Amino acid sequence: MKLTHIDTHAVFRFILFCLVIILPMQSTAAPIATVGQIKIQREDAALLLNELITAKSTVDKINLINLIANSNLPQHVAVLEALQSGDLYYTKKAKQLVYAHSHADGYSAVAVIGNEDLGVVGSRAVRKISINNELRTVLRGVLAEISLRSENTAERLQAAKNLVRSPAAEFLPAIERALVMESDAKVIEALKLAAAMVNLNSDEQVLRLEAIESFRGSLDSDAMSLLAAMQLTDSDGNYLEPDDLVMESAAAVLKQMRSEAKIYKLIENTFFGLSLGSVLLLTAVGLAITFGVMGVINMAHGEMMMLGAYTTYVIQLLMPNYIDYSIIVAIPAAFMVSGLVGIVIERGIIRHLYGRPLETLLATFGVSLILQQAVRSIFSPLNKSVTAPSWLSGSLEINGALSLTYNRLYIIAFSLIVLLLLVFLLKKTFVGLQMRAVTQNRAMANSMGIRTGWVDALTFGLGSGIAGIAGVALSQLTNVGPNLGQSYIIDSFMVVVFGGVGNLFGTFFAAMSLGVANKFLEPFAGAVLAKIFVLVFIILFIQWRPRGLFALKGRSVED
Repeated sequence: MKLTHIDTHAVFRFILFCLVIILPMQSTAAPIATVGQIKIQREDAALLLNELITAKSTVDKINLINLIANSNLPQHVAVLEALQSGDLYYTKKAKQLVYAHSHADGYSAVAVIGNEDLGVVGSRAVRKISINNELRTVLRGVLAEISLRSENTAERLQAAKNLVRSPAAEFLPAIERALVMESDAKVIEALKLAAAMVNLNSDEQVLRLEAIESFRGSLDSDAMSLLAAMQLTDSDGNYLEPDDLVMESAAAVLKQMRSEAKIYKLIENTFFGLSLGSVLLLTAVGLAITFGVMGVINMAHGEMMMLGAYTTYVIQLLMPNYIDYSIIVAIPAAFMVSGLVGIVIERGIIRHLYGRPLETLLATFGVSLILQQAVRSIFSPLNKSVTAPSWLSGSLEINGALSLTYNRLYIIAFSLIVLLLLVFLLKKTFVGLQMRAVTQNRAMANSMGIRTGWVDALTFGLGSGIAGIAGVALSQLTNVGPNLGQSYIIDSFMVVVFGGVGNLFGTFFAAMSLGVANKFLEPFAGAVLAKIFVLVFIILFIQWRPRGLFALKGRSVED
């Protein structure tokens, strides 16, 4: 017998009933927990989705939501998210399911099946698929479970963390089913934490005590906030947590979590101090070379960093489709640009002022003003933003209390590599031998046939080039602007003087120690007072050791 249109829908509803009701009864799992997906043929997809239009009761819609969530339809997540957000409509005339967004003239509509853009339709031409609070609760749980079933471990971990941040009772079944199927240790830990945070609001004392106990050893900030809230009192002085046993357990676990968090906070401050020290090392090591070899107080050193940062910005403009590789190209480019500018400054100005340190200070200060104005004229005085490569974004999360950002980790490693390469250049190459000879006794080196003028130019160019590399690193931490170098020039001089003029090991030790000291002082004294305390310490230290921690040796230096 030939089926009518109504008979077709009746048959499809019977199939749907079998899939949603009878099939799960053959397993102990709930409908949403079935392993794998229910395969829907392409010709049945329209019938399945269009059932949302004709379904009236909440029970029917819940069954449809579960079936769509378990189906192999490519748009199943988009449909459920649109249904949850209230953006799922159907056209009254053609009974076509569409995504619709409010428009000045009605709604901009896109067909769910086929993704065809239907343009703008009138408000009377479409009708919303209505849902109630019960359906919203079901949708939240279903969408959470879909995320937890992702094949990508990172996506499952992020979904579990999202559940930790917004725990709700409707997520608990999905979390428990995901725990049965999960194999990754980090995802399991996050899921257990999410389940505990849900059970913390349970009416059963046993579940609440178990949830509190499961927080022991965790350092999640959201969990600590919930436990801390249990210790609060109302206006009458009564605790918000009525159960004394639960409150005592929460207080004990919270105390342990806070004591462990203090240890990791110490590690985090040390990490940030080392990252600041790495930046100071990059900015100061070039200054240590020029100051130690040539005795020149270079106030334009900060502008060499600025040129390196702007070189990074220009390289990204030239390589818009290769941002991940642009910074690798920018490192040698910044070294060349800043180094060549440094050689021009040395040959054009500084070589006429050797032996007159105050005049070199004034001359290089004038050069710094000229370079700043030149950059303002070329790039405008507004700050420029440099996009960080994808491999520099994000952080390495150790636990809830400690995460190490990748950009700072790479800068620490990068500064050490630059330092080691510089040490190799000075200790193992002929050019380095000449630089060290000029540093220890310029007159003797000159009498031995070393072209001290050539060494001076090369040294100044090397120091300026390293400052340009420092600018590349700084561009990943802050915006690029004409005054970029001025923020670090004073700190660079402090590092050089504290560590010992011209001594690379002293520069490294001074940069790291000052960086860590700044980060440990800032929480108590603030950023400005912390810098003042460090400056006062260096002034007093120089009174005791005028040549710094690790002074160079040699007759010329001692004289």
